[in-house]
Amino acid sequence: MTSDKYSVLLPTYNERENLPVITWLLARTFQQDNIDWEIVIIDDASPDGTQEVAKELQKVYGEDRIQLRPRAGKLGLGTAYVHGIQFATGNYTIIMDADFSHHPKFIPQMIKLQKEHDYDVVSGTRYRTGGGVYGWDLKRKLVSRGANFLATLMLRPNASDLTGSFRLYKKEVLLALIQSTISKGYVFQMEMIVRARQLNYKVGEVPITFVDRVYGESKMGASEIVQYAQGVWNLFLTT
Repeated sequence: MTSDKYSVLLPTYNERENLPVITWLLARTFQQDNIDWEIVIIDDASPDGTQEVAKELQKVYGEDRIQLRPRAGKLGLGTAYVHGIQFATGNYTIIMDADFSHHPKFIPQMIKLQKEHDYDVVSGTRYRTGGGVYGWDLKRKLVSRGANFLATLMLRPNASDLTGSFRLYKKEVLLALIQSTISKGYVFQMEMIVRARQLNYKVGEVPITFVDRVYGESKMGASEIVQYAQGVWNLFLTT
């Protein structure tokens, strides 16, 4: 086992069905590749018992592997990462969704690419050869492609998937990006990549397949789409 440790920041809200399985998949992936790891669960006061499930997982895997760091309510995705990284003990940080949209099987590829090129950030991309999206209808695919195209056209970040949320960071780089990022919610991910390019961090990409959530409802709604459009415009004006 190397001296590197990987902290997975896992924001949750009503993920009691998904959390045990994604935890098992993560643990299996890390153990198979002999990687030191931990999961930091940032739960926003889920009413479905997600925190109780997390406590049971601590009994199974140990509190050194599973940290539960809850918050008082739904405070946004961006601030969840800000909260979670305070407790991360690894020198690398992985951010991903808890609903199987991001499969842990891509993590070893991300780690390998980062090591080969000493990348500061490795982003999973749906929009390069080998990547893709499954489980979405045509309308949602067009909205996603359109949103990504709009952001790429206006911001020119030299990245193929601005709206993705499956990434590997050097911890110190993530801390620096958080300090320079203004946006909250879903725009947070997009601004992080834009700021990474601004600050001359090296960014690599690994093609991934994104699968729509298995259990529960999507948290993306009309308000998030409006927030995204406003975020693109604000970044265009300030970058």
